[in-house]
Amino acid sequence: MVTVDDVRRLARTLPRSSEHLIRDRIKFRVGKIVYVAFSHDETLMGFGFPKEEREALVAAEPDKFQMPRESDLRFNWVVARLAALDEAEMRELVLDAWRMCVPKKVRLEQQLAAERGLTRGA
Repeated sequence: MVTVDDVRRLARTLPRSSEHLIRDRIKFRVGKIVYVAFSHDETLMGFGFPKEEREALVAAEPDKFQMPRESDLRFNWVVARLAALDEAEMRELVLDAWRMCVPKKVRLEQQLAAERGLTRGA
């Protein structure tokens, strides 16, 4: 099981990432684009994910993932239950969501730095 603090530790290592409290909800953004957001009770984590792939993700693991609320269906977004995620899976989901928001150059620089062990993000 992962927590908001686990996600926070990872997000703080990512270039251009910033944490915000919006309507009493923790969100991580790149510029104005939200790539991770938590429910008020911090049990659910919404994250950037390709629209065309989310139905398959939810169908494959319905105990772990769920579709976003109706108003968010237009976005590249899906929701995970934090209690069902392990550390490695959370890292992959958060990094992939972040990569959807940053320029290719930033993404490649972060990947190279991670491979060299300069950051904790991979």
